[in-house]
Amino acid sequence: MPKTVLIIGAFDTKGPEYAFLREQVIAHGCNVVTLNTGVLGTTDLFPVDIEAGEVAEAGGKSAVALRESKDRGEAMKVMAAGAPVVVRRLYDAGRFDGIIGMGGTGGSSVIAAAMRALPLGVPKVLVSTAASGDVSAYVGTKDVVMMPSIVDVAGINRISRVILARAAGAVCGMTAVEPPESRDDKPIVTASMFGNTTECVNACAKLLEEQGYEVLVFHATGTGGRIMESLVDEGLVDGVLDITTTEWADEVCGGVFSAGPDRLSAPGRRGVPHLIVPGCVDMANFGGIATVPQRYRDAGRLLYEWNPSVTLMRTNIEENQRMGEVFAEKANAACGPVAFLIPLRGVSILDGDGQPFCDREADQALIDALKAHLRPEIPCIELDCNINDPQFAAKAVEMLLELLSKRDLA
Repeated sequence: MPKTVLIIGAFDTKGPEYAFLREQVIAHGCNVVTLNTGVLGTTDLFPVDIEAGEVAEAGGKSAVALRESKDRGEAMKVMAAGAPVVVRRLYDAGRFDGIIGMGGTGGSSVIAAAMRALPLGVPKVLVSTAASGDVSAYVGTKDVVMMPSIVDVAGINRISRVILARAAGAVCGMTAVEPPESRDDKPIVTASMFGNTTECVNACAKLLEEQGYEVLVFHATGTGGRIMESLVDEGLVDGVLDITTTEWADEVCGGVFSAGPDRLSAPGRRGVPHLIVPGCVDMANFGGIATVPQRYRDAGRLLYEWNPSVTLMRTNIEENQRMGEVFAEKANAACGPVAFLIPLRGVSILDGDGQPFCDREADQALIDALKAHLRPEIPCIELDCNINDPQFAAKAVEMLLELLSKRDLA
């Protein structure tokens, strides 16, 4: 049975380009559903299945009002709010198998918002003028494939003809592939990891796999934490082994690996068992040493060049106190089993006894703030070892399994 591709974009200003893309998708044997996000009008070059008016209404305004206001920013905002609603509704109704769109920065933002509303695994191809830069704002935590348009999306020429034809082939090929089914689906545990906690997480993963769990490891680089929590929010995760919460150090200090203020919230929000460890909270991350904010260099903060592209800054007492308060706040709000496990001899390799970031006063500041604000019934266990010692991994797995059993009994 032929697959169906949803073609989404501004048909008012890019009708010929979308007509060509539609022809290419059909030539590959796929059916087509078309959705217009252009508030200025539509096209007569091909049939349009869902017009911009429906998208605008889903975003809270009428297309007529948007046209009359002539406020492009407002129009983009409304369409970016409505497109995800309409597209998800179409997908849930079984109307399409994959999605493709194209545009400049504004059009790409609307199309990407719609794509991010779809589950992981749904083919998503976005041809964009923005694809050669930082695309994190467009991709978010989803599997959106962004393809550089090379030239602007403005006419069919010797360059765009090739790019759009290949993009059509890409989305049609993706929809044609059926991922192999797993014959032994196991409960999923996600774990957060950094280079400074790799030994611990690897040991935990081995122990959990021996207990029949599938462990998905996420690099705690901001994006990794956000993606991990998005999977939790989607209901795909049975337990969270949050060994590496360093993204909060970057959130507090303005580092490059912040996952935002919602980090540590999804498991509690979903009632998913959550073991929290202050892994690598001794370090905030920056780029090359010249990128460290001048205020930190002027203050004589302890810096460590992990490599030429990564400079680590040791967090201080005040920053650790703040993280302790935040961790307690997140755990206190949880509607599922949650607990803390604290290594007293270093939260990273660099924080080990005698190592460059060893600062037990700063470590204790987090512990004291956490205990002062944490609900009394939430377990907070301290171990006299480093985070990467074998006994720490064993205890972490033991505690997570206990949290999982509490959820199963609830």
